[in-house]
Amino acid sequence: MKLLSPAISRLARIRHWRIEQWASDPIAAQREVLQDLITHGQYTEFGRKYGFNQLFNIRKFKETVPIHEYEDLKPYIDRIMQGEENVLWNTPVNWFAKSSGTTSEKSKFIPITKESLEDCHFQSAKDVLTMYYNNRSESDLLTGKGLVIGGSHQISPINDDMQYGDLSAVLLQNTPIWANWIRTPELSIALMDEWEAKIEKMARHTIQEDVTSISGVPTWTLILIKRILEITGKQTLKEVWPNLELYIHGGVSFTPYRSQFQKLIGEGCNYLEMYNASEGFFAAQVSPEEDGMLLFTENGIFYEFMPVAEYGKPNPKTIGLKDVEIGQHYAIIISTNGGLWRYLVGDTVQFISKFPFKLKVTGRLKQYINAFGEELIADNADRAIAIASEKTGSVVKDYTAAPIYFGENSAGAHEWLIEFEQAPASIEAFKAMLDAALKELNSDYEAKRHRDMALTMPVVHALPEGVFNKWLKQKGKLGGQHKVPRLSNERIFVEEIKRNFL
Repeated sequence: MKLLSPAISRLARIRHWRIEQWASDPIAAQREVLQDLITHGQYTEFGRKYGFNQLFNIRKFKETVPIHEYEDLKPYIDRIMQGEENVLWNTPVNWFAKSSGTTSEKSKFIPITKESLEDCHFQSAKDVLTMYYNNRSESDLLTGKGLVIGGSHQISPINDDMQYGDLSAVLLQNTPIWANWIRTPELSIALMDEWEAKIEKMARHTIQEDVTSISGVPTWTLILIKRILEITGKQTLKEVWPNLELYIHGGVSFTPYRSQFQKLIGEGCNYLEMYNASEGFFAAQVSPEEDGMLLFTENGIFYEFMPVAEYGKPNPKTIGLKDVEIGQHYAIIISTNGGLWRYLVGDTVQFISKFPFKLKVTGRLKQYINAFGEELIADNADRAIAIASEKTGSVVKDYTAAPIYFGENSAGAHEWLIEFEQAPASIEAFKAMLDAALKELNSDYEAKRHRDMALTMPVVHALPEGVFNKWLKQKGKLGGQHKVPRLSNERIFVEEIKRNFL
């Protein structure tokens, strides 16, 4: 293993020229990607329906092909799962990533083709490694093991040729043999479905390994870290794994968790954010010192960006990379080498730079609060929670929020259910700090809070320990990629939790 790292480092530096090429001319890279996608798509039923053989430019593609949400593509996907070929893509589909969104009770099955595996998911993962080595040429990352926290569902058969699982499980099943030499825990543990038992086995199995990197959703990674520290009696993870140098995170905002990780891991660890979903691997942080994530423009995905205000209109407008504006909120529309065509992912993003195009994820189209014109998004909420936590010496484990609607004699408010890792000395002080931070971060919220005319002070409930996990388990969504919905414009989640657990 010690001999592997210098070789990989050299390969990474050699590959970096290609990343520099598409990053410096992303518009041309995107044109080539779309041309390749349409070439494949013209031999499919979907492509024949929309005349792909007559689509010669981006404008015509957008005029001809409507924007799709999952329910629009589901009839095509159902037919693929029944064994039909050349429906959305012209090569066989043997895998599906099962994705269960927090805003829907239904599971989504996203087709995974050979091209989307190799040219998108795996190539993008290699690009992350390349960028990391380019910025850390002295790194010993691959002299040890990478701890991967994911795969909450066992692989399940659809028929003799097709299987499904959550994305991380599908990726683990398809990685080359050599990848098992640099990954921990063993596959039988990594794919366990019962998360309480899985965390215990992962902790005990990996303690003796030389772990140099960790990747996983922050919430479950924290639980694993704490269990490892309990077993070992150590104060920080660096005492357990002295060579640990990188934590790769994604799935939820890292802002509320950063201080906890820095305390529990100890000094000398780098943090990188990735934007990887069942539908594709979209972006990643170039280096720990640089804000935002670089959009991957060559790896099999063509991007369009829809201003959030367009959502719900009969013919919503989208723009390409050259027309995006820094600081504006967009919903991502993708066409992919997995056979998704003008597909609305549901995430909202904000660009922080152009050339290179770097963005951050700001929330979900269906996760926001705008009951009173306050337009509160997850990015505002995460940052406000972090500020209130810092100022009150508290640590937030998870939260959800929803509006309290106008009463006959009362204004509205926001109701927050918060599970604390370390509770503040005063909930009232925390509430005041949260409200002040939201006013500072969101001018619409501040305006609605003026003299309590539309919005009064937030209502904050400190939840007993473990409530969110019990709720997720009750819904069959415990572990892996399942997340507590941060914000909702309706009271369904809040009322459900209060009714069953408070």
